[in-house]
Amino acid sequence: MSDIEIAQQARLLPIMDLVEEKLGIARQHLDPYGHHKAKLSLDYIQSLSGQPDGKLILVTAISPTPAGEGKTTTTVGLGDALNRIGKKTVICLREPSLGPCFGVKGGAAGGGHAQVVPMEDINLHFTGDFHAIGVAHNLLAALIDNHIHHGNALGLDPRRIQWKRVVDMNDRALRKITIGLGGIANGYVREDGYDIVVASEVMAILCLATDLQDLKTRLGRIIVGYKSDGLTPIYAADLKAHGAMAALLKDAIKPNLVQTLENNVAFIHGGPFANIAHGCNTVTATKTALKLADFVVTEAGFGADLGAEKFIDIKCRIAGLQPAMVVLVATVRALKFHGGVAKTELNQENLAALQQGFANLEKHVHNIQQHFGLPCVVSINHFTFDTDAEIALLQQKCAALGVPALVAKHWAEGGAGAEALARVVAETCETKPGRHRFVYGNDLSLWQKIETIAQKIYGAAGVDADARIKAQLDAWNNDYGHYPVCVAKTQMSFSTDPNAKGAPSGHRVTIREVRLANGAGFIVAIAGDIMTMPGLPKTPAAEHIDIDENGRISGLF
Repeated sequence: MSDIEIAQQARLLPIMDLVEEKLGIARQHLDPYGHHKAKLSLDYIQSLSGQPDGKLILVTAISPTPAGEGKTTTTVGLGDALNRIGKKTVICLREPSLGPCFGVKGGAAGGGHAQVVPMEDINLHFTGDFHAIGVAHNLLAALIDNHIHHGNALGLDPRRIQWKRVVDMNDRALRKITIGLGGIANGYVREDGYDIVVASEVMAILCLATDLQDLKTRLGRIIVGYKSDGLTPIYAADLKAHGAMAALLKDAIKPNLVQTLENNVAFIHGGPFANIAHGCNTVTATKTALKLADFVVTEAGFGADLGAEKFIDIKCRIAGLQPAMVVLVATVRALKFHGGVAKTELNQENLAALQQGFANLEKHVHNIQQHFGLPCVVSINHFTFDTDAEIALLQQKCAALGVPALVAKHWAEGGAGAEALARVVAETCETKPGRHRFVYGNDLSLWQKIETIAQKIYGAAGVDADARIKAQLDAWNNDYGHYPVCVAKTQMSFSTDPNAKGAPSGHRVTIREVRLANGAGFIVAIAGDIMTMPGLPKTPAAEHIDIDENGRISGLF
């Protein structure tokens, strides 16, 4: 059966009953969205502040390939497996973006028998969080142009506006646009553009804010542009926008609760991409889950060079989180792809290609152990075409690195298929938990932070940028030099070339743009050809999504 067919046959329990039974949360603290989704009140979250924290487990992956890795599926399967062996566990995931759902990547609710449900709701509009983020973002954009139209009392230079518009869809035609056409009544003509919602600074702020007041303060700190001197910033608070923006987000800031196919509780909240943003679910959801469970399994987007690095250097730095260990997801198929095998030939045994592609996994393990300072377990997400010889070789090579590698069959068997992985993970957390290290210190300059990430994590020889970008970073060092850096880079490779497989080294990383996310509290460095507004592929997933006369959806994956 397809993922959606499996999900549609699930026996879902009423979310209010489930959360009360599993986590002891009374109904008055929950805002139901139908029978199977609910939001948790901020007042209840604040009441947990004195409770001890559980163990935090980060799930990340090797560099993504068209062969598939299964990071979200592993997060769900591991969470179910930990519950099966008697460990009170909650999982924390990001919300899917509509753009990839209708594009090429698909949804983000897991797969096979390791899914969060209701799958269609989660992958489509869910509880409306992304809609609220997009509206709050675009309200600020509208207020900027309205302010200029009515006299521009703040002296905002229309040529130095930094705030684009957003939409939660892959639409390359909107990357660069011209607005204000049609005469004086329509405002000033100027160039503008769209990003996808998951790249919005409002998304980043929601995911890092600790409460409504912190959310409002951060929104007010957003820099929308500069005066004509190019130095004096204009903030969202100057436009009196942050109060209304926070009002639009008053429900979106509350974490969402759903369940797995095995009726275990899951938080799904926030959804920045890891290739163009910081790639983690909300701090609020993660911290709340830690108060409610002995183990919390969370994921960070794409490969460990992006998601895990940003989880450590941005989320953990800002929120004070302490992960105990990392689970690195790999598949035999993906490693053979990194070893040069064509996608059409991945189902055939090829030990030589597996050996060559192992360099990608080895580099990620090195980063996790040496640069993040955390213990690591490899989860081999099983495919039926994997041969015994390939599994044995992969486990042998992992053992040589001092890393356990467990075959996990959660896609086919649910939590039961990941029990062996769960036991090793639980033992590591309970007997040998790590204490993470940051890749760079706060005292380095912004340019040095970018260089450190590129050289240590990506294996690059160095970083290039034109004089304008270096001058901008130098100017920001005075006021924002303590900020962490969020590198927007292709997820497909350690380099900025998506076709460079395995573990390329000695390459150069070119930074073509830098952005100041002052409300979120980090600098964005855009590397190579990465786009903050994706496009649709030649055959979008939307072509296969349908609904019948009974309202039953098909084609989502």
